[in-house]
Amino acid sequence: MSSLDLLRARLAAALGERYTLERELTGGGMARVFVAHEAALNRRVVIKTLAPELAASLSAERFDREIQLVAALQQANIVPVHASGSADGLPWFSMPYVEGDSLRARLAKGPLAEAEAVPILRDVARALAYAHDRGVVHRDIKPDNILLSGDAAVVTDFGIAKAVTVARTMGDSAATRSGPITSAGISLGTPAYMAPEQAAADATADRRVDLYALGCVAYELVAGHPPFAGASAAELLRAHLLTPPPPLPAAAGASRGYAALVARCLAKDPAQRPASAREVLRALEQL
Repeated sequence: MSSLDLLRARLAAALGERYTLERELTGGGMARVFVAHEAALNRRVVIKTLAPELAASLSAERFDREIQLVAALQQANIVPVHASGSADGLPWFSMPYVEGDSLRARLAKGPLAEAEAVPILRDVARALAYAHDRGVVHRDIKPDNILLSGDAAVVTDFGIAKAVTVARTMGDSAATRSGPITSAGISLGTPAYMAPEQAAADATADRRVDLYALGCVAYELVAGHPPFAGASAAELLRAHLLTPPPPLPAAAGASRGYAALVARCLAKDPAQRPASAREVLRALEQL
């Protein structure tokens, strides 16, 4: 039995009769993702469990405390967290199963017209505005974490990267245990969409990292590729830090207003970006 099969068997045994794992979905680098049947409510859910090598370095208590903050988010464009726990030492959490494709799958068919891209970006901006107002930053906005369901776009994995970072990096002092747990620096994300301050692991980075990532997504939607490219993660991070953002190619057919908003979101200096997701949403509504 492979190590992947062993992990699935370990998770299934720990969850017992509460959930029945049905199949595995494509996951990210941090987690294994399963579609499961929840017996108590007779519904399909998604269960995500952290990779064992990552879970081994976490404080399960701190991870669970951060997940509780995420679970409080209840907004139409945010995929909520239903439950969380630890299964045989593996932190896990469950979310609704969303019918539809990811934005990544849609992009595999080719770039979008601006008229198709703008409603998607509006929905993501609404989700960010709601979360930011409640002190939750996503930190990993990318097409893979945006799901298209019916006529709406919904954002998944809110705060998960932050929860992992906090559980990995915060010390065990009494001051840490009693103090706020949402002030740790950023160390996780996806290189193609990481703001310069996030790439530099700046502990003062704030919600504007999400606006930068949204600018990267907005660029990719109409151009068909992210604004920066690199053969390695290090090259990508260097580009975010040092390379001026390229203008949208003429072939993307973007309006001047759309291109200007993308350029503002991709500003290296966070102070030069829009002040909030609500400001981005207003700009998108004017398009």
